[in-house]
Amino acid sequence: MTRSRLLEAARHLASRDRDLRRILKLHGPPPLWARKPGFRTLIQIILEQQVSLASARAVFRRLERGVVPFTPGRFVALGVARLRSLGLTRQKAAYCIHVAEAIEGEHLDLEAVARMDDVAAGSTLTQLKGVGPWTAQIYLLMALRRPDVWPSGDIALVQAVRRVKGLRKRASTGRVERIAASWRPFRSVAARMMWQHYLAERSNGNGTTPARRAP
Repeated sequence: MTRSRLLEAARHLASRDRDLRRILKLHGPPPLWARKPGFRTLIQIILEQQVSLASARAVFRRLERGVVPFTPGRFVALGVARLRSLGLTRQKAAYCIHVAEAIEGEHLDLEAVARMDDVAAGSTLTQLKGVGPWTAQIYLLMALRRPDVWPSGDIALVQAVRRVKGLRKRASTGRVERIAASWRPFRSVAARMMWQHYLAERSNGNGTTPARRAP
């Protein structure tokens, strides 16, 4: 997914869905929110699980300053205790070490993951302790820039769809997923448009803080 391809796909979706057409008209092309594939990005996404984006960024900055070089080998050498001293919870420190050990032990090859199809890549990532479907989906969407990924567990995204589509606040994630299915094969683009709208509403004081994150 490139910026030009993103705009083309957004226009395609807008031609099929009046709500997405309204978002595109209001906010313009959605941001790409691209991240570089690799260990650093996977660790950052793990830190973003179940917390606000601002909180995750603060912890990640401390981690960047405290782990030099920022490599799997260095993580393994420092261990859980050192990561906890940098602000990570015990659980997330253990997850980060587990990913680092998998790469160091050649049980995980992120370059190989990048060459897999969406299903295989997601399955490979979720075999890691601490990497659930949401983490894998965000990695595919932002780092690998896959065009048709829908992070169904992202609360900010679910909230955005409910508001844009006028659904009840308690409308199930299953119903949201069924709506998202109509945006194939560009669900990743629709997700970016929904996040874009969600963040715009928050900046205007009309949104609520997500339990997880928006880009």
